[in-house]
Amino acid sequence: MSLLKKCLAAGAVVAVLLAALAAAGGYYWATRPLGLSAPTLDVTIQPRSTVRGVAAQLNRGGVPVQPDPFVLMTRLLGLQSRLKSGNYEFKTGVTPYEVLQKLALGDVNESVVTVIEGWTFKRMRAELDANPALKHDTASMSDAALLAAIGASTAQDTSTTGTPKTTSATDAPNAPNPGNITNAEGLFFPDTYLFDKGTSDLNVYRRAYRVMQQRLAAAWATRAPGLPYRTPYEALTMASLIEKETGKASDRPLVSAVFANRLRIGMPLQTDPSVIYGLGESYDGRLRKRDLQSDTPYNTYIRRGLPPTPIALPGVASLQAALNPAPTSALYFVSRGDGSSVFSDTLGAHNRAVDKYIRGQQ
Repeated sequence: MSLLKKCLAAGAVVAVLLAALAAAGGYYWATRPLGLSAPTLDVTIQPRSTVRGVAAQLNRGGVPVQPDPFVLMTRLLGLQSRLKSGNYEFKTGVTPYEVLQKLALGDVNESVVTVIEGWTFKRMRAELDANPALKHDTASMSDAALLAAIGASTAQDTSTTGTPKTTSATDAPNAPNPGNITNAEGLFFPDTYLFDKGTSDLNVYRRAYRVMQQRLAAAWATRAPGLPYRTPYEALTMASLIEKETGKASDRPLVSAVFANRLRIGMPLQTDPSVIYGLGESYDGRLRKRDLQSDTPYNTYIRRGLPPTPIALPGVASLQAALNPAPTSALYFVSRGDGSSVFSDTLGAHNRAVDKYIRGQQ
């Protein structure tokens, strides 16, 4: 064998050995646990980051990946375009390879907050304020300032074509006295919201507001003819009454019909939940005769028409019921005590139902 061939053969052997050593070294690096700066770390990867930018953010967050090997591993595995932004949780023992896989899978550290149908906006704020995973940017904000921060308004009007038109808080029909009750009531959709740790609570409020606007617009677009509501906001107010009055889903369209029928003939709605809402902190769990005679904007026993604002956060079923009431001439209903209600067309029939289910008379 010529000297040249011997040299080439030796070079090839060295190249293979070096490649093997590099591969072994790379494998060792990729599978060796990283020395995190804390047992558990939350690191946020920004959108549209380069691979090297991702490595830099990991290092700033206390996950010490070496940038060059990390970039090389990402390219060798063809993952450079698949790394996803978001908030990630890393724990002691994680390896560079596991970090990369987590980022490629988008295994973000999501948290959750659930807002329940029928809650007041005050109750919703308390729930979000108590969530430790949220960034509480609204902590010092009034409800009005919160609405302004998310670009919300407190009411909707309709044009002659029936298209919803958003109006500002100061333009809202039947707007309440700001010193009495907040205009934000009813404007946020009750649902479960997922978010990355450290997300601003404004983001959740903005999403819940947007979803309610969408659900309300969809229900308004498919409303029954001849309803006694001038605007989607009035329908939203009615939906909140239905939400608080019903314990059985199938009763919602019937309760809606009773209230709509009363509005048409100028009969007071006489709904206890609205009175209770108007009492505010003074309500102690018992509704007394004097409460029904107390003149607040929400006392539907002594004031005709709808209350000035919603009284709770209605769900989609109540929105649909408000805008598609059952075809009935009923004007009264009373609870059976099991969550369902008895509906009556006349006061005499209603009084007999009250005797049976409330007074215990047969």
